[in-house]
Amino acid sequence: MDKAKKVVPVVIVCVIVAYVIFRCIFSVNEQTNAVITQFGSVVDVKTAGVYFIPPWQSVKKVDVTTHGTSIGYVIEEDGQKGAYPVDENNAIMITSDFNLLNIDFYIEYKVSDPIAYLYNAEEPDEILKNITMASIRNVVSNYTVDEAMTTGKNQIQSDIKADIVRSLDEQKIGLSLVNITIQDSRPPVDSVVSAFKAVETAKQGADTAMNQALQYKNQQIPAAEADADAIVQKANAYKATRLAEAEGQVARFNEMYKEYSRFPEVTRKRLFFEKMEELMPNVKVIITDGSTQTMLPLDDFASSSDGQAMTATGNTSSGNDNTEEEVTADEE
Repeated sequence: MDKAKKVVPVVIVCVIVAYVIFRCIFSVNEQTNAVITQFGSVVDVKTAGVYFIPPWQSVKKVDVTTHGTSIGYVIEEDGQKGAYPVDENNAIMITSDFNLLNIDFYIEYKVSDPIAYLYNAEEPDEILKNITMASIRNVVSNYTVDEAMTTGKNQIQSDIKADIVRSLDEQKIGLSLVNITIQDSRPPVDSVVSAFKAVETAKQGADTAMNQALQYKNQQIPAAEADADAIVQKANAYKATRLAEAEGQVARFNEMYKEYSRFPEVTRKRLFFEKMEELMPNVKVIITDGSTQTMLPLDDFASSSDGQAMTATGNTSSGNDNTEEEVTADEE
């Protein structure tokens, strides 16, 4: 009994020390945060490290790493992505053109506020899932089935992410969205899958044809613009040439008019003779006063010229083999 009386206090002390060690000293790793509460009230949040707390305080650890969950299909431990079964309750969506479509999403999230995660909602993960489902259905209903299956996927992801972030900010459940991606989108009935694929192929062919047309357009427009510039430059050159010629003719006419104003008779005759020489370069012109009856081509006896002489009086001389016509200086 004496020995027992001596051992019991030692045991009690050891139990108290063990309790203090295991209860009041704790460690926090890098993947978690520790929320310290005292009599039901939060007093502190600890990150990675070793800490001591009084016995009347308690610790709740929260995982702050990134987590992921599927929406529209069920993730199994053993199996490939293509073999994952479809979640019929969450995968089927209705589009703006009233078609049904199965869309699979994968969402990544993490705890951003450990206190709000623990005390603002009972099941924050389920709330996040419900928010995500509501955002997905709301956004997908704004797009056609063709857009949801082909060209609109990136925009759908962006719209859903923005809507979820806004809802999480309003709900304040301590979770933040990291990313959300569309894994797959397909018709819900196997019999129409081939038709949807044919439509997608046709759209891709249309996009290819459009790109080829744009490429041809980009090739032809510079060539056409170059041709147009060449035509305009040629026209401008012709215009400048014609203007220069017209200005030269006007200047020549003005000079001629000045001469005509000073000496009208002489100028008129000179113009007449110049025009005759221009129109009949091979005709010999003999200038006479009109009193001469016969003109012999003495200056042309030795030449082999085939020119003919004209007289302004219209008389023809006789006795010669060559016919000569006289042109009087009084006629124009």
